[in-house]
Amino acid sequence: MKAITQNFALGDERPKILIGSRSFGQAFPEHLTQLEEAGCQVICNQVGRAYRATELLEVLPEMDAIITGTDELTADVINAAGRLKTIAKHGVGLETINLEAAQRRGIVVSATPGAIHDAVADLTLALLLALARKIIPAHLATQAGGWKPFFGIELRNKILGVVGLGRIGKAVCVRAQSFGMRLVAFDVYQDKEFAAQYGITFVSLDELLAMSDVVTLHAAAEGVDGALIGPAQFKAMKPTALLINTARGILVDEYALVAALRQEQIAGAGLDAFVEEPPAGSPLLEMENVVLTPHIGGRTMDGQRRMGEMVIENCLRVLHGQEPLHRVA
Repeated sequence: MKAITQNFALGDERPKILIGSRSFGQAFPEHLTQLEEAGCQVICNQVGRAYRATELLEVLPEMDAIITGTDELTADVINAAGRLKTIAKHGVGLETINLEAAQRRGIVVSATPGAIHDAVADLTLALLLALARKIIPAHLATQAGGWKPFFGIELRNKILGVVGLGRIGKAVCVRAQSFGMRLVAFDVYQDKEFAAQYGITFVSLDELLAMSDVVTLHAAAEGVDGALIGPAQFKAMKPTALLINTARGILVDEYALVAALRQEQIAGAGLDAFVEEPPAGSPLLEMENVVLTPHIGGRTMDGQRRMGEMVIENCLRVLHGQEPLHRVA
Protein backbone atom coordinates (compact mmCIF):
# COMPACT_ATOMS: atom_id res chain seq x y z
CA MET A 1 0.00 0.00 0.00
CA LYS A 2 1.52 3.28 -1.11
CA ALA A 3 0.57 5.84 1.51
CA ILE A 4 -0.42 9.44 0.86
CA THR A 5 2.55 11.59 1.84
CA GLN A 6 1.58 15.13 0.78
CA ASN A 7 -0.10 17.44 3.28
CA PHE A 8 -2.58 20.20 2.67
CA ALA A 9 -0.90 23.54 2.01
CA LEU A 10 -0.77 25.94 4.95
CA GLY A 11 -2.67 28.57 3.00
CA ASP A 12 -5.55 26.24 2.20
CA GLU A 13 -8.59 25.82 4.36
CA ARG A 14 -7.99 22.70 6.39
CA PRO A 15 -10.50 19.97 5.58
CA LYS A 16 -12.73 18.96 8.47
CA ILE A 17 -13.10 15.27 9.26
CA LEU A 18 -15.83 14.06 11.64
CA ILE A 19 -14.95 10.88 13.50
CA GLY A 20 -18.20 8.98 13.85
CA SER A 21 -16.66 5.55 14.46
CA ARG A 22 -16.20 4.92 18.17
CA SER A 23 -13.38 2.46 17.58
CA PHE A 24 -11.27 4.57 15.19
CA GLY A 25 -8.32 5.94 17.14
CA GLN A 26 -9.29 4.02 20.28
CA ALA A 27 -6.55 1.40 20.18
CA PHE A 28 -4.22 3.59 18.11
CA PRO A 29 -4.53 7.31 19.00
CA GLU A 30 -1.72 7.96 16.57
CA HIS A 31 -4.22 7.43 13.75
CA LEU A 32 -5.95 10.64 14.83
CA THR A 33 -2.56 12.33 14.98
CA GLN A 34 -1.78 11.21 11.43
CA LEU A 35 -4.85 13.00 10.13
CA GLU A 36 -3.93 16.16 12.03
CA GLU A 37 -0.35 16.02 10.78
CA ALA A 38 -1.71 15.70 7.24
CA GLY A 39 -3.30 19.11 7.74
CA CYS A 40 -6.86 18.05 8.63
CA GLN A 41 -9.12 19.35 11.38
CA VAL A 42 -10.26 16.30 13.33
CA ILE A 43 -13.59 16.52 15.15
CA CYS A 44 -13.86 13.55 17.49
CA ASN A 45 -17.10 11.78 18.35
CA GLN A 46 -18.96 13.94 20.89
CA VAL A 47 -21.86 11.59 21.73
CA GLY A 48 -20.08 8.41 22.84
CA ARG A 49 -22.01 6.23 20.38
CA ALA A 50 -22.98 6.17 16.73
CA TYR A 51 -24.45 9.49 15.56
CA ARG A 52 -28.17 9.51 14.93
CA ALA A 53 -29.56 11.14 11.80
CA THR A 54 -30.92 14.15 13.69
CA GLU A 55 -27.49 14.83 15.17
CA LEU A 56 -25.72 14.47 11.83
CA LEU A 57 -28.12 16.92 10.24
CA GLU A 58 -26.66 19.53 12.57
CA VAL A 59 -22.95 18.68 12.46
CA LEU A 60 -22.23 17.06 9.08
CA PRO A 61 -22.97 20.07 6.77
CA GLU A 62 -19.72 21.66 7.98
CA MET A 63 -17.61 18.57 7.29
CA ASP A 64 -15.56 17.54 4.28
CA ALA A 65 -15.34 13.90 5.35
CA ILE A 66 -16.68 11.45 7.89
CA ILE A 67 -14.96 8.34 9.18
CA THR A 68 -18.02 6.30 10.04
CA GLY A 69 -18.88 3.19 11.98
CA THR A 70 -22.64 2.69 12.26
CA ASP A 71 -23.75 6.34 12.08
CA GLU A 72 -27.17 6.94 10.49
CA LEU A 73 -26.12 8.31 7.11
CA THR A 74 -29.60 8.55 5.62
CA ALA A 75 -30.51 10.21 2.34
CA ASP A 76 -31.65 13.33 4.17
CA VAL A 77 -28.36 13.53 6.08
CA ILE A 78 -26.27 13.07 2.93
CA ASN A 79 -28.32 15.56 0.92
CA ALA A 80 -27.88 18.17 3.64
CA ALA A 81 -24.09 17.73 3.81
CA GLY A 82 -23.17 20.32 1.21
CA ARG A 83 -19.38 20.15 1.73
CA LEU A 84 -19.07 16.40 2.16
CA LYS A 85 -16.63 14.75 -0.26
CA THR A 86 -16.19 11.30 1.20
CA ILE A 87 -17.64 8.75 3.59
CA ALA A 88 -14.84 6.48 4.80
CA LYS A 89 -16.24 3.37 6.45
CA HIS A 90 -14.17 2.06 9.37
CA GLY A 91 -15.15 -1.52 8.57
CA VAL A 92 -17.10 -3.18 5.77
CA GLY A 93 -20.83 -3.17 6.60
CA LEU A 94 -22.66 -0.54 4.55
CA GLU A 95 -26.23 -0.97 5.76
CA THR A 96 -26.26 2.38 7.61
CA ILE A 97 -25.12 4.36 4.55
CA ASN A 98 -27.56 5.38 1.81
CA LEU A 99 -25.30 4.59 -1.13
CA GLU A 100 -27.75 5.85 -3.75
CA ALA A 101 -27.87 9.29 -2.15
CA ALA A 102 -24.07 9.36 -1.93
CA GLN A 103 -23.74 8.42 -5.60
CA ARG A 104 -26.21 11.10 -6.68
CA ARG A 105 -24.20 13.70 -4.78
CA GLY A 106 -20.86 12.43 -6.10
CA ILE A 107 -19.68 11.59 -2.59
CA VAL A 108 -17.07 8.84 -2.60
CA VAL A 109 -17.78 5.94 -0.23
CA SER A 110 -14.95 3.60 0.73
CA ALA A 111 -14.50 0.63 3.07
CA THR A 112 -11.71 -1.50 4.55
CA PRO A 113 -12.20 -5.06 3.26
CA GLY A 114 -9.69 -7.63 4.42
CA ALA A 115 -8.57 -5.71 7.49
CA ILE A 116 -10.32 -7.82 10.12
CA HIS A 117 -11.47 -11.02 8.42
CA ASP A 118 -8.94 -13.13 10.32
CA ALA A 119 -9.99 -11.57 13.62
CA VAL A 120 -13.68 -12.31 13.02
CA ALA A 121 -12.94 -15.82 11.80
CA ASP A 122 -10.89 -16.51 14.94
CA LEU A 123 -13.75 -15.37 17.17
CA THR A 124 -16.22 -17.49 15.20
CA LEU A 125 -14.21 -20.60 15.99
CA ALA A 126 -13.76 -19.45 19.60
CA LEU A 127 -17.54 -19.18 20.06
CA LEU A 128 -18.03 -22.55 18.39
CA LEU A 129 -15.47 -24.25 20.62
CA ALA A 130 -16.87 -22.58 23.73
CA LEU A 131 -20.31 -23.98 22.91
CA ALA A 132 -19.13 -27.39 21.76
CA ARG A 133 -17.06 -28.00 24.91
CA LYS A 134 -19.30 -26.02 27.32
CA ILE A 135 -16.33 -23.96 28.38
CA ILE A 136 -18.27 -21.12 30.02
CA PRO A 137 -20.40 -23.23 32.40
CA ALA A 138 -17.39 -25.46 33.12
CA HIS A 139 -15.29 -22.43 33.98
CA LEU A 140 -17.96 -20.90 36.21
CA ALA A 141 -18.62 -24.19 38.01
CA THR A 142 -14.91 -24.81 38.61
CA GLN A 143 -14.42 -21.22 39.76
CA ALA A 144 -17.24 -21.74 42.26
CA GLY A 145 -15.43 -24.74 43.76
CA GLY A 146 -17.13 -27.51 41.83
CA TRP A 147 -15.55 -30.36 39.92
CA LYS A 148 -18.36 -31.47 37.65
CA PRO A 149 -17.63 -33.21 34.34
CA PHE A 150 -19.14 -31.41 31.35
CA PHE A 151 -19.64 -33.54 28.24
CA GLY A 152 -19.34 -31.74 24.93
CA ILE A 153 -19.05 -32.68 21.28
CA GLU A 154 -16.14 -33.08 18.89
CA LEU A 155 -15.97 -31.08 15.67
CA ARG A 156 -14.50 -33.74 13.42
CA ASN A 157 -17.00 -34.91 10.77
CA LYS A 158 -19.60 -32.40 11.93
CA ILE A 159 -21.19 -30.38 9.12
CA LEU A 160 -20.50 -26.64 9.20
CA GLY A 161 -22.98 -24.58 7.22
CA VAL A 162 -21.51 -21.23 6.19
CA VAL A 163 -24.06 -18.58 5.21
CA GLY A 164 -22.09 -16.05 3.19
CA LEU A 165 -18.83 -17.18 1.61
CA GLY A 166 -17.00 -13.86 1.46
CA ARG A 167 -13.62 -13.11 3.03
CA ILE A 168 -14.72 -13.98 6.55
CA GLY A 169 -16.72 -17.03 5.56
CA LYS A 170 -13.74 -18.35 3.60
CA ALA A 171 -11.38 -17.74 6.53
CA VAL A 172 -13.79 -19.68 8.77
CA CYS A 173 -13.80 -22.58 6.30
CA VAL A 174 -9.99 -22.76 6.28
CA ARG A 175 -9.96 -22.95 10.09
CA ALA A 176 -12.85 -25.42 10.30
CA GLN A 177 -11.23 -27.74 7.80
CA SER A 178 -8.26 -28.14 10.15
CA PHE A 179 -10.72 -29.51 12.75
CA GLY A 180 -11.93 -32.08 10.25
CA MET A 181 -15.34 -30.49 9.71
CA ARG A 182 -17.37 -31.09 6.56
CA LEU A 183 -18.26 -27.85 4.77
CA VAL A 184 -21.38 -26.65 3.00
CA ALA A 185 -22.15 -23.07 2.04
CA PHE A 186 -24.93 -20.82 0.81
CA ASP A 187 -24.08 -17.70 -1.17
CA VAL A 188 -25.65 -15.91 -4.12
CA TYR A 189 -22.17 -15.43 -5.60
CA GLN A 190 -20.47 -18.81 -5.72
CA ASP A 191 -16.67 -18.93 -5.75
CA LYS A 192 -16.45 -22.40 -7.23
CA GLU A 193 -12.66 -22.38 -7.42
CA PHE A 194 -12.34 -21.78 -3.66
CA ALA A 195 -15.10 -24.32 -2.97
CA ALA A 196 -13.29 -26.98 -4.96
CA GLN A 197 -10.00 -26.24 -3.20
CA TYR A 198 -11.51 -26.69 0.26
CA GLY A 199 -14.13 -29.33 -0.42
CA ILE A 200 -17.12 -27.04 0.05
CA THR A 201 -20.51 -27.97 -1.38
CA PHE A 202 -22.90 -25.16 -2.33
CA VAL A 203 -26.49 -25.81 -1.28
CA SER A 204 -29.68 -23.81 -0.84
CA LEU A 205 -30.28 -22.09 2.49
CA ASP A 206 -33.05 -24.55 3.35
CA GLU A 207 -30.77 -27.50 2.62
CA LEU A 208 -27.95 -25.95 4.65
CA LEU A 209 -30.17 -25.43 7.70
CA ALA A 210 -31.54 -28.96 7.58
CA MET A 211 -28.17 -30.73 7.27
CA SER A 212 -25.78 -28.59 9.34
CA ASP A 213 -24.57 -29.34 12.85
CA VAL A 214 -23.33 -25.77 13.08
CA VAL A 215 -24.71 -22.77 11.17
CA THR A 216 -22.45 -19.72 11.06
CA LEU A 217 -23.60 -16.40 9.61
CA HIS A 218 -21.29 -14.22 7.52
CA ALA A 219 -23.78 -12.63 5.13
CA ALA A 220 -23.95 -8.91 4.51
CA ALA A 221 -26.90 -7.16 6.12
CA GLU A 222 -27.56 -4.71 3.28
CA GLY A 223 -30.22 -5.96 0.91
CA VAL A 224 -31.67 -8.40 3.47
CA ASP A 225 -35.41 -7.79 3.90
CA GLY A 226 -36.09 -8.77 7.50
CA ALA A 227 -34.25 -11.43 9.47
CA LEU A 228 -32.49 -14.15 7.50
CA ILE A 229 -32.99 -16.66 10.32
CA GLY A 230 -36.46 -16.67 11.89
CA PRO A 231 -39.07 -19.13 13.21
CA ALA A 232 -39.29 -21.23 10.04
CA GLN A 233 -35.52 -21.50 9.78
CA PHE A 234 -35.13 -22.61 13.41
CA LYS A 235 -37.77 -25.29 12.89
CA ALA A 236 -35.76 -26.58 9.93
CA MET A 237 -32.54 -26.96 11.97
CA LYS A 238 -31.42 -30.01 13.92
CA PRO A 239 -32.26 -30.00 17.65
CA THR A 240 -28.54 -30.59 18.26
CA ALA A 241 -27.46 -27.70 16.01
CA LEU A 242 -25.53 -24.63 17.11
CA LEU A 243 -25.96 -21.13 15.63
CA ILE A 244 -23.07 -18.67 15.44
CA ASN A 245 -23.55 -15.02 14.47
CA THR A 246 -20.48 -12.81 14.21
CA ALA A 247 -21.98 -10.79 11.33
CA ARG A 248 -24.93 -8.47 11.97
CA GLY A 249 -27.60 -8.70 14.65
CA ILE A 250 -30.47 -8.01 12.25
CA LEU A 251 -29.78 -11.28 10.43
CA VAL A 252 -31.40 -13.17 13.33
CA ASP A 253 -34.92 -12.79 14.74
CA GLU A 254 -33.89 -12.69 18.40
CA TYR A 255 -37.42 -13.42 19.68
CA ALA A 256 -37.50 -16.54 17.53
CA LEU A 257 -34.00 -17.45 18.70
CA VAL A 258 -35.01 -17.24 22.37
CA ALA A 259 -38.05 -19.41 21.66
CA ALA A 260 -35.96 -21.94 19.71
CA LEU A 261 -33.45 -22.21 22.56
CA ARG A 262 -36.16 -22.58 25.21
CA GLN A 263 -38.07 -25.17 23.20
CA GLU A 264 -34.84 -27.03 22.35
CA GLN A 265 -35.33 -26.59 18.63
CA ILE A 266 -31.58 -25.91 18.60
CA ALA A 267 -28.94 -26.68 21.21
CA GLY A 268 -27.13 -23.38 21.58
CA ALA A 269 -26.02 -20.07 20.10
CA GLY A 270 -22.84 -18.00 20.06
CA LEU A 271 -23.50 -14.33 19.38
CA ASP A 272 -21.19 -11.37 18.85
CA ALA A 273 -23.85 -9.18 17.20
CA PHE A 274 -27.30 -8.14 18.37
CA VAL A 275 -30.26 -6.18 17.05
CA GLU A 276 -29.83 -3.68 19.89
CA GLU A 277 -26.33 -3.12 21.22
CA PRO A 278 -25.89 -3.54 24.10
CA PRO A 279 -28.78 -6.03 24.36
CA ALA A 280 -30.08 -4.62 27.65
CA GLY A 281 -32.97 -6.63 29.07
CA SER A 282 -32.72 -9.40 26.47
CA PRO A 283 -33.69 -12.89 27.72
CA LEU A 284 -30.50 -14.11 26.04
CA LEU A 285 -28.54 -12.57 28.93
CA GLU A 286 -30.08 -15.08 31.33
CA MET A 287 -29.75 -18.23 29.24
CA GLU A 288 -27.20 -20.96 29.90
CA ASN A 289 -26.98 -22.41 26.39
CA VAL A 290 -25.55 -19.25 24.83
CA VAL A 291 -22.15 -17.58 24.67
CA LEU A 292 -22.32 -13.81 24.23
CA THR A 293 -19.59 -11.31 23.39
CA PRO A 294 -19.91 -7.50 22.99
CA HIS A 295 -19.35 -7.19 19.22
CA ILE A 296 -15.60 -7.75 19.51
CA GLY A 297 -15.14 -9.73 16.29
CA GLY A 298 -12.80 -7.16 14.76
CA ARG A 299 -11.30 -5.98 18.02
CA THR A 300 -7.76 -7.27 17.78
CA MET A 301 -4.78 -4.95 17.89
CA ASP A 302 -3.60 -6.30 14.54
CA GLY A 303 -6.97 -5.81 12.87
CA GLN A 304 -7.58 -2.35 14.31
CA ARG A 305 -4.15 -1.18 13.18
CA ARG A 306 -4.73 -2.41 9.62
CA MET A 307 -8.25 -1.01 9.48
CA GLY A 308 -7.16 2.38 10.81
CA GLU A 309 -4.35 2.64 8.28
CA MET A 310 -6.68 1.72 5.43
CA VAL A 311 -9.40 4.19 6.42
CA ILE A 312 -6.86 7.02 6.74
CA GLU A 313 -5.52 6.24 3.29
CA ASN A 314 -9.00 6.04 1.78
CA CYS A 315 -10.03 9.34 3.34
CA LEU A 316 -6.90 11.34 2.48
CA ARG A 317 -6.77 10.09 -1.08
CA VAL A 318 -10.25 11.40 -1.80
CA LEU A 319 -9.55 14.72 -0.12
CA HIS A 320 -6.49 15.04 -2.38
CA GLY A 321 -8.63 14.32 -5.46
CA GLN A 322 -7.43 10.74 -5.88
CA GLU A 323 -9.12 7.36 -5.96
CA PRO A 324 -9.39 5.56 -2.58
CA LEU A 325 -7.91 2.13 -2.04
CA HIS A 326 -11.30 0.46 -1.71
CA ARG A 327 -14.18 2.36 -3.28
CA VAL A 328 -17.67 0.95 -2.90
CA ALA A 329 -19.67 3.87 -4.33
